[in-house]
Amino acid sequence: MPLEIERKFLIKGDFCPFITHTIHITQGYLSSVPERTVRIRICDNNAWITIKGKNNQSGISRYEWEKEISVEEAKELMLLCEPGIIEKKRHLIPNSSLIFEVDEFLGDNSGLIIAEIELPSEEFSFEKPSWLGQEVTGDPRFYNSFLTKNPYTKWENTDSIYPFHEK
Repeated sequence: MPLEIERKFLIKGDFCPFITHTIHITQGYLSSVPERTVRIRICDNNAWITIKGKNNQSGISRYEWEKEISVEEAKELMLLCEPGIIEKKRHLIPNSSLIFEVDEFLGDNSGLIIAEIELPSEEFSFEKPSWLGQEVTGDPRFYNSFLTKNPYTKWENTDSIYPFHEK
């Protein structure tokens, strides 16, 4: 069974000098229930359908199945998605043999920036750059499927997340 092993972090400093590539992502959910999310994603000129299971107890691992589809198919499926489309810029930042994916959210989630890193195992140790902030792995508020229904711009107390950030 394919597993996604991933940790998520907020940002506390300037990561921009380390970006090697940026892509634009649009994604929607055919299903956003925690037991099985079904996501449609368009990244520049490519598209995928992804099915994810519920996180394990640590919040780090979960089942993930993904298949590339045409952009035309993805656009058609987007019309069937639940309300709330995610728009974001994904910045890629190398970290030794791994890559941080820093998602800078747009639209209704503007102001939220989250770094993710996929790991070969839950116990895998990696170097944490100085711009990496509080870990939010397993916190459902930071799942994209949650953000479609509860956009960051409507959260009550975002100052406690980014006390240095101006809205």
